[in-house]
Amino acid sequence: MAQGYGKGEEDYALKLWVVLSRANRAVTDQINEDIQSYGLNPTEFAVLELLFHKGDQQIQHIGKKILLSSGSITYVVDKLQNKGLLNRRPCPDDRRVSYAAITERGKQLMQDIFPKHQKAINGIFDVLNTEEKQQMIKLLKKLGFSVERKNVK
Repeated sequence: MAQGYGKGEEDYALKLWVVLSRANRAVTDQINEDIQSYGLNPTEFAVLELLFHKGDQQIQHIGKKILLSSGSITYVVDKLQNKGLLNRRPCPDDRRVSYAAITERGKQLMQDIFPKHQKAINGIFDVLNTEEKQQMIKLLKKLGFSVERKNVK
């Protein structure tokens, strides 16, 4: 038994938090390293991946979908537009709304790098079999939804 941890539920919760945090950091670091090898930062990749798989998006809604503040989204959209990977498109019905649309160059980039990125992620999680992955998904969703419900007021 590790020093500082007893056998109580509270001790297991603390141990779980430490293990989950360390695993998350290790996985995130590895995935970010893969993304950066393509000349993108993780936020740029997340925006491109969203547009590539889901199509044009309202710029105001991108932040909610990839968990980023609206000010940061504007900055990232500007960077991706300067790289020629996306364009802004005004909404024909509402002048206040703009869409981000992936360019052909952006699509080509994602068609090239996304399979490699997916392979890198598969490599990270290949230590787990399918049943273990399914179990982790189920348990992490249960934890996440429980925390979200407790925070709703």
